[in-house]
Amino acid sequence: MSDKTLYEYLQANTSQHPDKVWLRDRLGDEFTEWTWQQAYEQISAAAAWLEKSYGSAKTNIALLSRNRAHWFFADLAIIGSGNVTVPLFTTLNADNAKYILEFAEVSVLILGETTNWDVIRSVLPAGVEIITLPGVDCNLPCRKWDDIVAECAGLEPQYQADFEDLISIVFTSGTTGAPKGSLQTHRSSVIPVERLQDKTALPENTRAFSYLPLAHIAERHLVEFHSVMHASQVTFNESLETLIRDLAEVQPHFLFGAPRVWELLQQAVIASFGSMQKLEQALVNDHSGTSQKVREMLGVQHAEYLLSGAAPAAKSMLAWYARLGMQLVEGFGQTEAMALLSNSGEDNRIGSIGKAIDGVEIKIGAEDEMLIRADGLSPGYYKMPEKTAELWRDGWLHTGDKARVNEDGYVYLFGRVKDYFKTIHGKFVAPAPIENDFAACHVVEQLCLLGRGYSKTVMVCVVASQQDKSTLEQAILEQLTEVNTSVNKHERIGAIIITSEPWTIENGVLTPTLKVRRDEVETRFGEKAQVMARESAEQRTVLLEWA
Repeated sequence: MSDKTLYEYLQANTSQHPDKVWLRDRLGDEFTEWTWQQAYEQISAAAAWLEKSYGSAKTNIALLSRNRAHWFFADLAIIGSGNVTVPLFTTLNADNAKYILEFAEVSVLILGETTNWDVIRSVLPAGVEIITLPGVDCNLPCRKWDDIVAECAGLEPQYQADFEDLISIVFTSGTTGAPKGSLQTHRSSVIPVERLQDKTALPENTRAFSYLPLAHIAERHLVEFHSVMHASQVTFNESLETLIRDLAEVQPHFLFGAPRVWELLQQAVIASFGSMQKLEQALVNDHSGTSQKVREMLGVQHAEYLLSGAAPAAKSMLAWYARLGMQLVEGFGQTEAMALLSNSGEDNRIGSIGKAIDGVEIKIGAEDEMLIRADGLSPGYYKMPEKTAELWRDGWLHTGDKARVNEDGYVYLFGRVKDYFKTIHGKFVAPAPIENDFAACHVVEQLCLLGRGYSKTVMVCVVASQQDKSTLEQAILEQLTEVNTSVNKHERIGAIIITSEPWTIENGVLTPTLKVRRDEVETRFGEKAQVMARESAEQRTVLLEWA
């Protein structure tokens, strides 16, 4: 595999096709486009200015902005100057923001458009210098991006990167505990992207669509770094409100999303037909035409790879997409180890995260934990030697995921090692498989199984259907009966709590990568759930309540 750094890839692509459009920002019906040469001129000038101002001594520079071309510019300028990008989510709350900024000893903040500036400003450490991206006003002393680019126009950074150089500290958005800063180098950024390209064989002139937060390592690898290495064209989503419109315009060759994203796209399709029943009738009347209409609506009629990851996808949802001619496959990676396993179009097993990609070794360790050995993984955590020692043991990276491998080499996950809980009877329960089966209920949008120390397990679920309560309850109870017949006695669900308030990043139940924070669900519903679990055990019946 290549040992070319990201900045060298950038330079090579600029040299080979300077006038080819690389990046596209959208505002309404207007597009702002940058060719490779135009982008490189901004990046190299900013990199030269950062090097002149802060040296190349691995200064930690935070980057906070919605997805836009200047996110790429700023990130690559930081890397090119020999310094370190600390990406921040635009949904980050005050506690996590304060922790990251202080723990990482951030000296500089590059500020773009964001919805949480007031939050970040309130916890910004004294002495942090601010650089604002174009179009951004700041009520604190700051420098402007256009000014630093103009000051060093035509200059190049003098720094010569090594393949092992630290380029970024990516803080996990874990469901429990303080965020950990995963160390990322050129090696841990380039090699996973090469593995992905070998697996997907995406075509030349790939069209990419950037909509997930670039602070998330998957979006950064699969879109930004892939574009830098393979010269794909990237269009940035204007906003979540325009997601369907923008997807239809771009028609990407590749699309990645967490299961929650695919659920939201599914709901948008159903809403466009008026109801699930009307969509079903349209499929009965004209399956081919209706399927094509849906694919065009989502802009995936030319997509060669549709990937779900970050959490288990419900089998029923995967089957729904397949019925409409879209093969949505699952894969696996994590902040510390990207592009490890995946299904593919001709080799897909629903319910599995696929087989190990070439160059990746897998074995099952103690407590059924999946262990990984491969090139291009994170060397560890920033200023956390004890956590690094837990991550790396005897040359194997410990993923924290429980897994089994079948005779054909397909890997199946069944929960996180730390997510397992014991009921009051002292027997272990793995929540993920039960949640996955329960998610087949068409009225349930989000869910989380509780039960640590309970008499029975309790399912908390979010519904957003406009149907009446009795219809919703009937559908949920029917699904509960089906699930309870397939699990062990001690795993059976004794009670259900229903809520219509969606779990979001803003209300703190979802992480920025759309994973459910189990501890937050426990905090909100645990007291009621424990009471219902005890009453269910005493009465020997299933209980259901609305929160």
